[in-house]
This record gives sequence, structure tokens and C-alpha cells, in this order.
Amino acid sequence: MRPQSVPEETRDRTVAVGADHGGFELKDAITEHLRARGYAVTDLGTNSSAPVDYPDLAEAVARRVAGGDAWRGIVVDGAGVGSCMVANKVPGVRAAACYDQATAINSRAHNDANVLTLGSAIISRDTALAIVGVWLETPAEGGRHARRVGKIMDIERRSSGGTTKAPAMARAPGTMRHAV
Repeated sequence: MRPQSVPEETRDRTVAVGADHGGFELKDAITEHLRARGYAVTDLGTNSSAPVDYPDLAEAVARRVAGGDAWRGIVVDGAGVGSCMVANKVPGVRAAACYDQATAINSRAHNDANVLTLGSAIISRDTALAIVGVWLETPAEGGRHARRVGKIMDIERRSSGGTTKAPAMARAPGTMRHAV
């Protein structure tokens, strides 16, 4: 299968993916979908139905994104909620649990979400792939939304002792590292 064209600004961007035992099959489908479209993928596991704890995988993906080693992150568990809660504990991460394309678009356009969480027991494979597609393609709108994302980051800085990096919207186009 020939990869679909990927916009120039996303060609060198890596997507970190992870899932627990309930989401690994959907994670594998997402990974294949991303690679077919030219994205680099870092698969952090799991790769079987053997029970694992979703907090471990969600944290691993979130840390890749927060550390600048991944442009975006995607985590799959049964409902997407637990992984979202975990990812949002990592400074610099704005995770969103999305169940349809509208919430995916909103999470990117208005909240500049950098980690997407999905519930394999709640949405179908086709719905998940559609969500991933629009989520990765939707830019942050900036403007009043950038101000609000900045306020989220300010709250995080105050709550984490000032260790949070600046919002991703402050990054130069085409870079993977956060602005300081």
C-alpha cells in the first residue's frame, strides 16, 4: 500500500502510541494506519492480551510527548478515561479522551491537546481511525484559545512547582521541542 501524502509540516513528527491489554489490538490498527500515512511511530506497547496496568503505558506515552521525543501521543484503554487522567498528571501534557470527530477537533482547535486517549470498549475501529485522522490534522486555532491554554499551563505551573514548559503553541512551526 502506498502511503497517502502527509503535509510537509508533519512529515518528521513522531507519534508515540501505547495501550493496555484491552486496547492493544486497536493500538496496532492505529499504528498501521499512521505508518501508512507517513507518520513515524514509537510503539510503547503492550503487544498482547496479557494484563498490564494502563497507568504505566499512559505515563510512558505522556512523558515522550512532554519531553519532546514525540510530537503527539495516543493511548488506548477500555474507556480512554483512566489513561487521560494519568497523562494529564504529566506536566506539559494536555490529554483529551475523545469519542467522536467533533470532540477530537475541539480538543485540538481549542485546547491544543497533545495526547489523545481512546476507549476500545466504547468506539469501533473505524471510528477510532477517523478520530485519529482529524485529531492529527486539526491545528490549534490560537487567539483566544491560546490565552486559555496559557491559563491551563499557568495553573499547572503553580501546582507543580514551576516545572511546566510553555504551551506547545509557542513552538516554532516544524519543531518538536517546547519553547522555554
